[in-house]
Amino acid sequence: MIFKHELRASMRALRKRLAEVDNEAAERAAGHAEALPSGETVALYRAMGSELDTDALAVALHQAGRRLCLPVVIERDAAMIFRAWAPGEPLELDAAGCPAPLPLREVVAPDLILTPLLAFDAHGGRLGQGGGYYDRTFAVMPGALRIGFAYAGQEAERLALEPHDMRLHGVLTETGYRAFP
Repeated sequence: MIFKHELRASMRALRKRLAEVDNEAAERAAGHAEALPSGETVALYRAMGSELDTDALAVALHQAGRRLCLPVVIERDAAMIFRAWAPGEPLELDAAGCPAPLPLREVVAPDLILTPLLAFDAHGGRLGQGGGYYDRTFAVMPGALRIGFAYAGQEAERLALEPHDMRLHGVLTETGYRAFP
């Protein structure tokens, strides 16, 4: 039996390799932005480490007239909030050390939440970094569509989920958008 921390370590290494061999993946994924489900306000994230970069996707969605926002960690053990943001606007580090919009920006409720991940499966399973930020946030925003943003190569056979793990509605990769049943 493989433990979550072991799976996270191997999937982190895989994602790093995928990022090293395909530096155009984020651009190709952004080319599929129009395939995302409809929704006026879309939450992105600022990529850290080997996470699939959202810059090109942010520009594509912004040009398509979608309102953008980014997550903000206010308290480490609470759900995140989302603040309005547009490409090029200034950012500061939040309580988790992630780039986030300035406090003066409006707090909004996204229709779609694009989330980074370490692995996903064909049933909507998602393996995150282990901090629980997205699962806590998904739990308090059940009406928002949960969309993974990842390299196609991050797909796993079948992820073992725990009761608090929230399934994704779909995933956007460099090969296109796929909805889950």
